[in-house]
Amino acid sequence: MNISPTTPFPGDRSAPTQVAFHRTELNVILSLYGRMVAAGEWRDYGISHLKDAAVFSVFRRTAEHPLYRIEKRPKLRNKQGLYAVIGMDGQILKRGHELKTVLRVLERKLIRAVDLD
Repeated sequence: MNISPTTPFPGDRSAPTQVAFHRTELNVILSLYGRMVAAGEWRDYGISHLKDAAVFSVFRRTAEHPLYRIEKRPKLRNKQGLYAVIGMDGQILKRGHELKTVLRVLERKLIRAVDLD
C-alpha cells in the first residue's frame, strides 16, 4: 500500500489565486471617490477581487449598474496598461500604466463652471 504525502494547500503557490488592489492604489482611488461623493456625483462603491482582475465599481445609487469601473488587470501590464476606466456602456474611457494618469479622465467631471451672481 502506497501512501502519498498530502499537502495542505495543493496547486501552484507562485501564482496568486486572485488579483487585489494594493493599499497605495486604494488610497488614490478612495481619495477621488471622496471628492466625487462630496460633489454629489457618486454615492456607493463595490470592490471585486477576481482571478484575473480587481474591479472598483462606482454607483450613483446602490441598486443600479455601475457608472464607472476602475479595473486592474496584471496580464495587460506590458501591453495596453495595467489600469483601465470603463464607462457604464462598457466603453474603455482611459487605459494606462499609472493609476493617477488613468483616473484623470474622471477628475474632469469635478471641474464645473461657477456662476458668480
